[in-house]
Amino acid sequence: MKNTIFTGAAIAIITPMNEDGSINFSVLGEMIDDQIANGTDAIVICGTTGEASTMSDEEHLECIRFAVEKTAKRVPVIAGTGSNDTSYAVKLSKEAEEIGADGLLLVTPYYNKTTQKGLIAHFTAIADAVNIPIVLYNIPGRTGMNMEVSTIKKLAEHKNIVAVKEASGNISYAAKLIAECGDMIDVYSGNDDMIVPLMSLGAKGVISVLSHVIPKETHMMTQYCLDNNYAEATKLQIDYLDLINNLFIEVNPIPVKEAMNMMGVNVGKCRLPLVEMTDEHKAALRASLVKHGLVK
Repeated sequence: MKNTIFTGAAIAIITPMNEDGSINFSVLGEMIDDQIANGTDAIVICGTTGEASTMSDEEHLECIRFAVEKTAKRVPVIAGTGSNDTSYAVKLSKEAEEIGADGLLLVTPYYNKTTQKGLIAHFTAIADAVNIPIVLYNIPGRTGMNMEVSTIKKLAEHKNIVAVKEASGNISYAAKLIAECGDMIDVYSGNDDMIVPLMSLGAKGVISVLSHVIPKETHMMTQYCLDNNYAEATKLQIDYLDLINNLFIEVNPIPVKEAMNMMGVNVGKCRLPLVEMTDEHKAALRASLVKHGLVK
């Protein structure tokens, strides 16, 4: 087994925005400190939840640099640098490495998609260009393509490809992935409602949205699994299932930003094309936050 970047709960952190739509680094810094203080095991910056797809190159790199400097090696920083343009992903990944990121999160190419052979060529080109560990990101619901287990197994032969964030939502696929590749590559759940199921099969943790609102409990859920205390882990998974579901009641990160604002953390709005939640969904989200004592 290669070196593990982290075990436990990483946060796929949102990008707070000011009223004018610019990035609110002051609030981002407060969030990073709060997450680390509450046991979060790694920071994933500029992922899907961080709205990286609407950032300029300068903003993207500025966010990575800020996270690296603010975290100051207290926990690993994993930078989202994936793209459907291989040459751009190589450029961004090399820049993230130079800035000081501890690892990279690389989503499968979207829209143009490619074949399984193309995936191997794409990720190998990026992995050859850097010297820090890579987490592959399988999320077919957003990208329109699924990484076959045989593809991941082949990519796991590369020294820099050490993990995969599995967000297909398919437990049968995840079981097969861990069964065939678990001794070659770490697996992290990309879905908060599948933390315990995937960790019971051998996953090392989660890259989480839930951690925004209950970082300590999300960390403990994973720690219980790592300690082989699945009874307590399952209690937390089931207890917070309503909150997890309502954090994804609309397209991520719309609900989690709304939740943070409801909880008094001024993270602002999402950038277009993401828009404000419906009143009905806001009410459902607030009800879950009230139920768990997160807002009054």
